[in-house]
Amino acid sequence: MARAVVRRRQERPWARTGELAELVRAVVGRAGGGLPAPTRCFQALRIAVNRELEELEQGLTAAIRLLRPGGRLVVISFHSLEDRAVKQAFREAALRCVCPPGFPECRCEKQAWLRVLTRRPLQASAEEVAGNRRAASAKLRAAERIEPVH
Repeated sequence: MARAVVRRRQERPWARTGELAELVRAVVGRAGGGLPAPTRCFQALRIAVNRELEELEQGLTAAIRLLRPGGRLVVISFHSLEDRAVKQAFREAALRCVCPPGFPECRCEKQAWLRVLTRRPLQASAEEVAGNRRAASAKLRAAERIEPVH
């Protein structure tokens, strides 16, 4: 893909985003289901340029630390990379001990900050998706801030 983009750029400058979409379709084709290849390409570019995953991780870390005990953090993600980052941040903040299983007692002194409220993400019902197509990819995860526990 990258070679095709560079080769095309050397021939002539890009004038329209449609030209890139055509190139992506020609190189990738109609691989599998899900989003069309050009859509995935533009999504990947947007995520990289805006540093969306890094910003999400920083925001989650800050939100977890700023919550008071009993406070709840609810996050709606719209694609799998975001959902994975939220799930990982919640899981990490809910861990109490990271010592190897063979240790006779905990030496890491890691504290749990959260209690995960949604074991699995909540998703829109078929009825909601029928009324709002964008809800189809939405996943909601929630966690509650707890007093740090050793």
